[in-house]
Amino acid sequence: MKYSSILLPAALVALVSLGGCGSSTQVSSRVTTTTMGQELQDLEESYKKGLLSESEYKKARKSILKRYQ
Repeated sequence: MKYSSILLPAALVALVSLGGCGSSTQVSSRVTTTTMGQELQDLEESYKKGLLSESEYKKARKSILKRYQ
C-alpha cells in the first residue's frame, strides 16, 4: 500500500510533464473589442459609401447578427 501511494503520484507527474512533448497542438483565440451595434454601424456606413454591394451588405449583416446570437 505504501509503495503504490508513492508510485501513483510519481506516474501522474511524469505523464503531466511529458504530455506536451512532441505535440503540435495549436491554440487560437479571437477577441472582439467592438459591439454588435458598432459593427452594424460600420457596415452600413461602408454600404452607403458604395464600398459594398447590396448582396455583400446583406450577407455581412446576417453574419454579424448570427455571431452575436
